[in-house]
Amino acid sequence: MQWSLVFVSSTPIDFNVFYRGGGLLLPLYLYPDQSNPDQQNLDQIQVNFNLELYRRLQELGSHPAYGAPDEMAVFDYIYGVLHCPAYRKTYAEFLKADFPRIPWPATPAEFWDVSAKGAELRKLHLMDPAAIGPAHYPFTGEGDNMVRRPTFKNGRIYINADQYFDSAPEVSWNFYIGGYQPARKWLKDRKGRSLTFEDVKHYQRILKILSETDRIMRTINMTLAH
Repeated sequence: MQWSLVFVSSTPIDFNVFYRGGGLLLPLYLYPDQSNPDQQNLDQIQVNFNLELYRRLQELGSHPAYGAPDEMAVFDYIYGVLHCPAYRKTYAEFLKADFPRIPWPATPAEFWDVSAKGAELRKLHLMDPAAIGPAHYPFTGEGDNMVRRPTFKNGRIYINADQYFDSAPEVSWNFYIGGYQPARKWLKDRKGRSLTFEDVKHYQRILKILSETDRIMRTINMTLAH
């Protein structure tokens, strides 16, 4: 199974979101400690990057059309790198036992291309409605909406013998994030429960996000050292 231990959140998360035993939370910004009188000035908000490496990335990413990247563009570049299939394959052995190392971009154009795709992924994973768009996987069949035995068959995700999400992408059903398959786990966690209207809409968005994540990942190309 390919390495997939990376995700983004704009809200507090379970520290064991991937595996029991904890993980690493890497905030983009560091805020002052409100309980410390010496750190109550909001002007003290800092970008959580090594400044030397940040400046180097800004230099390498400086582009005549886009200028020097700010912290969000750098964040998106890093997020794009970590979702690059070639990166995950090339450094598979290192990723099993060490912290991910982020390669320098070969050119400013490569930086901005990877950053743009990382931004698409970030917005999808934060469930930005504009990024997700329509999710055309109609919930079909008569029944009580009870999740009994989730299965995928012939482009349909069944929650019970009679009800299913139609035209569902198989890639969404099988897609891994953090060692889990979200499309399967979300339903399995709701066995014995009836899906509400909002549950159905939410699950349709999940399927769209996973499908789009796979599509975008396949477009991320980088020059990597072996």
